[in-house]
Amino acid sequence: MITKNELLKLAEEHSPFCVSIFIPTHRAGKETLQGQDKSRLKTQLKKVKVKLEAQELKDKEIDEFVQPIQDIIDNSDFWRHQSDGLAIFLSKNQFKKYTVPVHFEEFNYVSDGFYLKPMMPLFNGDGLFYLLTLKNDEVKFYEGTRYTITEVVTPEEVPSRLEDVVGYDFEQKNLQFRSGQQGDSNSGMYHGAGEGKAEELNEMKRYFRAVNDGIMTMLHDDQKPPLVVCCQDFQFPVYKEVSTYQNLYKEHVSGNPEDKNINQLHEETWSLLQAYFSKSREEKLNLYAEHIGTGKASADINMIIKAAIEGRIDSLFVQNGAEIFGEYDSKSQEANIQSELTNDNISLLNLIALKVFKKGGNIFIMEKEDMPDKNHKKVNALYRY
Repeated sequence: MITKNELLKLAEEHSPFCVSIFIPTHRAGKETLQGQDKSRLKTQLKKVKVKLEAQELKDKEIDEFVQPIQDIIDNSDFWRHQSDGLAIFLSKNQFKKYTVPVHFEEFNYVSDGFYLKPMMPLFNGDGLFYLLTLKNDEVKFYEGTRYTITEVVTPEEVPSRLEDVVGYDFEQKNLQFRSGQQGDSNSGMYHGAGEGKAEELNEMKRYFRAVNDGIMTMLHDDQKPPLVVCCQDFQFPVYKEVSTYQNLYKEHVSGNPEDKNINQLHEETWSLLQAYFSKSREEKLNLYAEHIGTGKASADINMIIKAAIEGRIDSLFVQNGAEIFGEYDSKSQEANIQSELTNDNISLLNLIALKVFKKGGNIFIMEKEDMPDKNHKKVNALYRY
């Protein structure tokens, strides 16, 4: 998992040769067995080497510089633990790789800063969510978007079983806990002595509190996508009581996680969250339509760059897969748009996205047909006012 603070650190990196590589990957299947993902990275690395050669670096210097990427290619175990996309960032000061639930187009970028625009859907209200599945004998954590979901390996602080916390086997106790009885479906029903009911509730709280505390060690900055819990109905109020996560979703996926495969979990979770994500985007789109032509919204690249640098952009809309390359003069804050990426220019859309990201604005990566301005589709901006 990549945190917002980590992305901000990457955004601050400026050195002569910053390499960014993105490839789509697969969790399993013939693509993994046949090494297709590895081959994609090999291809992108070859292209990066050509660009570095154009910068007059010697072959030995290039090979030494890109060795961390070559090590990934040669690591067969690495390719068995992928999600939907792999992002790699390499400079003389940093080497980072991230397996994320975002499908990337194959792409490489060599400049004096990293290309981070494809990572924005993970941080700006564009569909990222967390899913926690709870059972007495298993805890799993997932990271997902509208189209994808992948399991995240939890730290050892997250207990995997209730008995690891309470110290004995829950299932062998004389008391039984059942849900789905008459009355409140969220309360469940205990059978046994009254003190037994209270004891089991306390045990469940201890277990869920330990799960929460372990999960929170992974979620330590201001990235707060909604966290959905999948569990039995009677368990959710207990977990909700002990949770300290700021954006625990108010509804849960009901049922035993064991009875649902990963596709069902993803479908039911997105069904809960679709309105949550659509609301913010629709509000911003409506505001753009209302304010275009008033000076409070724009589709002009130079005006948007200036507003981004000054921290005046509330919401940025960027066409998925689109690019605008050119030279940028920081003194005049003017961009000279060019037809393709060269050794002397940059991605202007990446520049804008990073400025908005740093200033806390919203960034929506959208399909061409969904962009708010149908005449100027690549980038639109709603200003703060």
